[in-house]
Amino acid sequence: MRNGLTIVAGMLVLGLLPLVLSSYHLGIVSKMLIFAIFATSLNLKLGYTGLASLGHAAYFGMAAYAVGLLGLAGFTGFVFQFGAGLAAALLTAALFGLIALRAQSAYFLMITLAMSQVLWGIAFGWRSFTGGDDGIAGVPPPVLGGYVIDGVTSFYYLAVVIFVVSLSLVWLMVGSHFGRILVGIREKELRMEVLGYNVWLYKYAVFVIAGGLAGISGILFAHYTGFVAPSYLSVVMSAMVLIMVILGGPGTLFGPALGAIIIVFLENAVSAYTERWLMILGAVYVLATLFAPYGLLGKRWRAKGGPS
Repeated sequence: MRNGLTIVAGMLVLGLLPLVLSSYHLGIVSKMLIFAIFATSLNLKLGYTGLASLGHAAYFGMAAYAVGLLGLAGFTGFVFQFGAGLAAALLTAALFGLIALRAQSAYFLMITLAMSQVLWGIAFGWRSFTGGDDGIAGVPPPVLGGYVIDGVTSFYYLAVVIFVVSLSLVWLMVGSHFGRILVGIREKELRMEVLGYNVWLYKYAVFVIAGGLAGISGILFAHYTGFVAPSYLSVVMSAMVLIMVILGGPGTLFGPALGAIIIVFLENAVSAYTERWLMILGAVYVLATLFAPYGLLGKRWRAKGGPS
């Protein structure tokens, strides 16, 4: 009930922001929403299931490349691009899950990193198809219902709708029996196996679902920047979204979104004064680990017996 009221209040605030913000600041909020979806997707694996990944950017980047390549080929319909980008992310996650879930703990972390880096290497080296390190520039704006979404405000509202729908679906998922099983796997995997649950299947399902949700954020980000590059698949992108989840609070509904808002805000603020953004990002991770080990929103839930 509390989460539901918070979502409704947040929707009202998001709906009114274009009335008070400039185009520049509205664009930053759009980026915050995109990365909030990205962080929420990783939270399904890390926060609720206990699967720490350093390769989550793979699904984000694959969806972004699908959108970029289709856009340059003249397929600008948003529904078609959305379906193609989502399919690319889901298929990648389905394949990677079959491999990664054979490992556990630190080995799982490293194998997700390795597979993501393989995709990064392909995107970086296949210049004739992906543009190599130059990337794909000039991604045309999407067309939805005959309307070209090329304005800051119109794209913002598109991002808001997709963010609200995504967060609502995650809320329903983690509050369901399926979500409680995921938390059980995170806390006592062996006990869940003894109780008769197919632990591998549940972990595989959430692996694929999280990949698809990450792909949705990649679709939006490709249109937000009008550009796609190998950096979307890089370990830096994976590490950044991991820090967002850790900072906000793994295993909480709104924590990863809060972490995404803070990191995007810091990135824009710090980059105006220095190019050493990665050093600042590392400092944020260290401080969060030392002073907020459960995240900014996580401690309250942990004190009550686990994240909600």
